[in-house]
Amino acid sequence: MAHRHPLRPHLQHAGLTAVAQPALAELYDLLDHRFERPGLLEEALTHPSVDSKRAGTRSYQRLEFLGDRVLGLVVSNYLLRQHPDASEGDLAVRLNALVRREAVADVARQIGLSRFIRLGRSEARQGGEEKPAILADVCEAVIGALFLDGGLEPATAFVEKNWRSIIDASDQVQKDPKTRLQEAVQPSTQAPPQYEVVGRCGPDHAPMFTVEVMVCGQKPARGQGKSRREAEQAAAQAMLRTLAAD
Repeated sequence: MAHRHPLRPHLQHAGLTAVAQPALAELYDLLDHRFERPGLLEEALTHPSVDSKRAGTRSYQRLEFLGDRVLGLVVSNYLLRQHPDASEGDLAVRLNALVRREAVADVARQIGLSRFIRLGRSEARQGGEEKPAILADVCEAVIGALFLDGGLEPATAFVEKNWRSIIDASDQVQKDPKTRLQEAVQPSTQAPPQYEVVGRCGPDHAPMFTVEVMVCGQKPARGQGKSRREAEQAAAQAMLRTLAAD
């Protein structure tokens, strides 16, 4: 494991703000990992507003790209283990909720990552270290740095430890398929899913409904149930599986 490593002297004179000053060793304790290559962590903490030539390190953008993929892999693997009977559509909805920007920013806040972010003076004056987008970007970059420095093990340990409360909350408040479908299509279209009863069979005391749901840009999906509501939920679940496959 690497020795404790304070900020490099040249970083303290590169137009960085006070939030960049805590020693990296303090962050090592929060991450439960001692970096063999401290420069990776320095890079993960450096916002694009910092002059890379003067700071001697580039910004976190490349590590953020990697960390986003590592996060998705770790959470997907966790969900497969925890929910062996869940459908692909259900897993996809859970995954999206756990890796969305707001969730990642919440984790960054919980571990106090904002104190370590390196910002240019202009971005610092705007309170950049507390902006959700920057917090999420840096958190993903840190995951990428953990992966490059120590492999999947420290990255997995970090994610499973810090996402546990979010995962537990997600499990306790599971939304029904219609609600999940509504939320899934909102970012890409203003039109909500449209449901239509396309079939009804069986005696009056035990009917069977067939409902079709339509979402912009997708083939209709069907579901059946003993009530219209049950059939709508089944159709929504079928559409969620289609969206996950796409």
